[in-house]
Amino acid sequence: MGKRLKQGVLITFEGAEGSGKSTQIRFAVNLLRRKGYSVVTFREPGGTETSEAIRRVLLDKRLHKMGREAELLLYLAARAQLVREKIEPALKKGRVVVLDRYEDSTLAYQGFGGGLPLPFIQSLNRFVRGGIVPRLTFLLDIETAKGLRRSGRNDRVEKKSLSFHRKVRQGFLALAQKERKRFVVLSSHDSIQTVQKKIAQKLNALF
Repeated sequence: MGKRLKQGVLITFEGAEGSGKSTQIRFAVNLLRRKGYSVVTFREPGGTETSEAIRRVLLDKRLHKMGREAELLLYLAARAQLVREKIEPALKKGRVVVLDRYEDSTLAYQGFGGGLPLPFIQSLNRFVRGGIVPRLTFLLDIETAKGLRRSGRNDRVEKKSLSFHRKVRQGFLALAQKERKRFVVLSSHDSIQTVQKKIAQKLNALF
């Protein structure tokens, strides 16, 4: 099961489409498990039966008329269920929780990209997650057009305009600039091994 901490730790991975989060999340989780920690990992939206059902709606490319308000509330509903059903209990048990996306994605996509007011989104984020905030956030940054080519642009979100995705990237970088102590910005243009070395340095310092 791995050793438990007195207080669980939440680590998040953020980034635009095609930034390579999945590869680096697997590396981080394996590293922490080799160090003996009890680690669980989830993706957003998803991670519970309810949240995965919402994910299917959000990514359905047939639903191209979905409004930005409906989109925002669906993402928040999926997160609310994940927080209460999985994240909160895991942290109370002293586990390390690694998330593929969290509230920074909502700010970047629905705020910077979609144009909804950031203070309003932040207030809803607080309502949904309570006091559960990341100790550390890795932001994988990639040039927008390259990231979209990598992703294949297969789902509803990926199919949004290039200008939308550029705003998302700039939003992530703005958030990282504002919270330098929490964020670690990594370039996805570097080799996988270079990025992993930087992740390992940060995790070894934290644990």
